[in-house]
Amino acid sequence: MTTAYGVGIGWRPEIAGYVARLPGLRFAEVVAESVHAHGDLPAGLGELLERGVAVVPHGVKLSLGGAEPVSPERVTHLAEVARRLHAPLVSEHIAFVRAGGVEAGHLLPVPRTREAVDAVVANVKRTQAELDVPIALEPIAALFDWPDDELDEGAFLTEILERTDALLLLDVANVYANALNRGTDPAALFTRIPLERIAYCHVAGGSSHDGVYHDTHTDAVPAEVLDLVADLCARHRPPALMLERDGDYPPAAELSAELDAIAAASGHPPVTR
Repeated sequence: MTTAYGVGIGWRPEIAGYVARLPGLRFAEVVAESVHAHGDLPAGLGELLERGVAVVPHGVKLSLGGAEPVSPERVTHLAEVARRLHAPLVSEHIAFVRAGGVEAGHLLPVPRTREAVDAVVANVKRTQAELDVPIALEPIAALFDWPDDELDEGAFLTEILERTDALLLLDVANVYANALNRGTDPAALFTRIPLERIAYCHVAGGSSHDGVYHDTHTDAVPAEVLDLVADLCARHRPPALMLERDGDYPPAAELSAELDAIAAASGHPPVTR
């Protein structure tokens, strides 16, 4: 995604009315699995497309990091939704969500091994073969590391991106959460990955419980994440950043304040006025 779309938001039915009223909005994201490939579009999503807002389908169930090949039916659905939305790209997670026919119901971290890199690369290439547009890959927030990791996160991500020629969806909140829980410097990852491959960024909130920081998507974006956004954008400003909220939606004024804060931290123009 080379167009500078600026600040966007994750479209959800619960805040569709609010999103529709954002005057400067040029970019939004929708959960791919919530859109029918051939049925009616969710109410309000079609109106965004008519306004010229770019809508990116964001997959959550491909299981690109699984040892098994991705489901052809799920790949087809993602490709058809992208065509239907005239999307400039799609995105999915570097994670697995099923194994041996068992659904985890959660995004699970992939071991940072060379064998796992091979599995991710194979599944990404299977997916790319059916897509008409690029795919951006998102590293997830993980509460643990596998004991047999062979690569650090930077080397793991860079090898996957280079071997697939995929783009990167960098979730700044995930970077913050992983570093906080590991006791490392979150900005250190920025020196280890190809920032020019970033298609767009997620920005979200979280909270700490029992000494562990959880990337909840239901809390306000903390100042530390906004500082990390500013650090990233000082090095290389991505063409788009978006507020990701998945529940416990606050009043419109609070959402607008978060969007304005992301705009201020990134240097993109505000979309709320």
